[in-house]
Amino acid sequence: MSLGASGFVQTRGTQFVLNDTPFLFNGFNAYWMMHVIASQPTERYKVSNVFRESAAAGLTVCRTWAFSDGGDQALQISPGVYDEYVFQALDFVVSEAAKYKVRLILSLSNNYQDFGGRPQYVNWARTIGVQLSSDDDFYTNEVVKGFYKNHVQIVLTRINTITGVAYKDDPTIMAWELINEPRCQSDYSGNTVNAWVQEMASHVKSIDKKHLLEIGMEGFYGDSIPDRKQYNPGYQVGTDFISSNLIKEIDFTTIHAYPDAWLSAQNDDAQMAFMRRWMTSHWTDSRTILKKPMVFTEFGKSNKDPGFSISSRDAFLNSVYNSIYSFARGGGIGGGLVWQIVGEGMESYSDGYEIVLSESPSTSSIISQQSRQMIALQHKMSRP
Repeated sequence: MSLGASGFVQTRGTQFVLNDTPFLFNGFNAYWMMHVIASQPTERYKVSNVFRESAAAGLTVCRTWAFSDGGDQALQISPGVYDEYVFQALDFVVSEAAKYKVRLILSLSNNYQDFGGRPQYVNWARTIGVQLSSDDDFYTNEVVKGFYKNHVQIVLTRINTITGVAYKDDPTIMAWELINEPRCQSDYSGNTVNAWVQEMASHVKSIDKKHLLEIGMEGFYGDSIPDRKQYNPGYQVGTDFISSNLIKEIDFTTIHAYPDAWLSAQNDDAQMAFMRRWMTSHWTDSRTILKKPMVFTEFGKSNKDPGFSISSRDAFLNSVYNSIYSFARGGGIGGGLVWQIVGEGMESYSDGYEIVLSESPSTSSIISQQSRQMIALQHKMSRP
């Protein structure tokens, strides 16, 4: 295992460290990796290709799904029942990441019904007669929470059929993510999600103390510091960036941002101004209040927007990368993960934000430049 010797990514104060030296990175999202292999076994080369192209662009962290609940090609067919064949697809993703020296952030569930997620867990409980009023019962119902905890246990203790290493012992995995973009309509204060995060973070750490853990939050501010709500894009989603990230088992903070979707009525300049405020406020709060490093885990610009051009996407990415780099110089951010990189011939995974590195030379060049800058800064910070 090529990453085995190089240890686990850890945090020290507001920095990520690897083998006691600062760890900075540029990275990407590729949620589809396990799924593409499960649905078309002859297509595992697409996973290898994306790892190879991404590694060549200097990308060293990838975030992907370690869940697929119910439905087509599910990993978890029903509570506690897994498709071994799909699990072996995830084994392959982990072993390929190691081969290309890419570290993984593995997400354990979804807020949305894509690939099952929260709605599927609630439906499973309903089918065995549990009375539930909404998908928000995912956070509070003991039966549903039991299903989720069991999934965590099974994934973390999985022994990779290719490498022979248990996931919880594999340094290729940088971090676990509790749930992609948790939201809760029934409690906008953030308290319901907060209680769930506390319970599940403790559960993860009881099984695996080696890996870092993050929540999967977009960064919306809640009730704990009311004046921060001015930075939200005009609404709340039932999470509290401050209170949940204060939980001691949570090792680093995350934010997502899609100003083109969140502020669709506003022009590029207004969206970019929002983006700068959003990034700055969270970076500042992570350093000063939470005292944990931050990762910008999702950002992108959709080609479905009216007036989209490659040059507008490039300008957007450039601006985000410049902010990440300047924050990294000040300490307190590990890097950013663009949404999303796909391979050639993967149109079925297109969501408007997809980037095919080999087909997008200008965008690919901006991504590679950011990788080089982050690596150069890491070297500079590592010098005694």
